[in-house]
Amino acid sequence: MLTLPQLLAFTLAAILITASPGPDNLMVLGMGMSRGRRQGIAFGLGCALGCLSHTVLAVLGVSALVAASPVAFTALKLVGGAYLVWLGVNALRHAGASAPVQGASAPAESPRTLFLKGLLANAINPKVVLFFLSFLPQFVVPGQGSVQLQLGLLGGVFTLQAALLFSLLAWFAGTIGGWLNRRPRAGVWLDRIAGTVFVALGLRIIAGR
Repeated sequence: MLTLPQLLAFTLAAILITASPGPDNLMVLGMGMSRGRRQGIAFGLGCALGCLSHTVLAVLGVSALVAASPVAFTALKLVGGAYLVWLGVNALRHAGASAPVQGASAPAESPRTLFLKGLLANAINPKVVLFFLSFLPQFVVPGQGSVQLQLGLLGGVFTLQAALLFSLLAWFAGTIGGWLNRRPRAGVWLDRIAGTVFVALGLRIIAGR
């Protein structure tokens, strides 16, 4: 099971990462602005639930490594830590580079169709697969019970907070989108916060914690 400090640290990092401007949340915002709340929420929920497929892959892959060799698991965490540092450095270097949120009109599509589009877009994204394989293991404590259970719970928490944040983004799409477009510096600081979180997590693992 997860300890409270473990859960709180993971949830905070997940929220900061999900809230930083990126393809998924910018698409959710744009969808909500151009097609309405229901369509935006449907697309956002699809994107969020797509994380479950990456959780399954992480559980299977990481669990296999743990079963094969603790050294291999340590190597995965070190490689994952280096990848997170690389992501963080790039986020800091290119802070605020995300495109402004647009609210142009678009052809009508049903919430069900948009949900499936969001689900598929997230589930087949190889960058998200790599991110989950790098991010989730950083919060796993092998001596603290089942690795599979810890990974599954962490993936579930990530999915839930993403579903909540994406739904809120879609619900308040017009307000948030206009606010971000008028204040580009806000996006810069969100990118910087997310980049700092990535670098800190990666360095902590590389340093042996």
